[in-house]
Amino acid sequence: QVQLGESGGGLVQPGGSLRPSCAASGSILGILSMGWYRRAPGKQRELVAAITSGGSTNYADSVKGRFTISRDNAKNTVYLQMNSLNPEDTAVYYCNAAVIITTPARYLEVWGQGTLVTVSS
Repeated sequence: QVQLGESGGGLVQPGGSLRPSCAASGSILGILSMGWYRRAPGKQRELVAAITSGGSTNYADSVKGRFTISRDNAKNTVYLQMNSLNPEDTAVYYCNAAVIITTPARYLEVWGQGTLVTVSS
C-alpha cells in the first residue's frame, strides 16, 4: 500500500556529515508527518526528528543544533541533514510516516527498512 525508501546512510568519520533521504510512495491521500527514528545496539528506538506537513519540527535533545530535518511535500520526501556526527550517533536510522491511504481510506503508520549510519575513525 505504502512504502518508504531510505538512502544516504553509510560510514563517516567523527565530525563529518551525512544527509539521508526517505521517499514515500503508494496510494497516499496525504501525509500528516514524516520523521526519523534510530536504534543503537543495546538501546531503545528513539525519535531523532520529525516534521509535519505544515512544517512544524521536533528534535531529540541529543541532536538539536546538529541535525536539521526538511521535507519536500511535492515529492513526499524527507531529508535529515546530520552534521558534527559522533560515534554515539551510530545506529540504524528508520524513516517513519503517518499517512492517509486511498483504498480503503484509513490512517497508517509506516516504517522504512532502515539505513545504517556508522561514525568511526
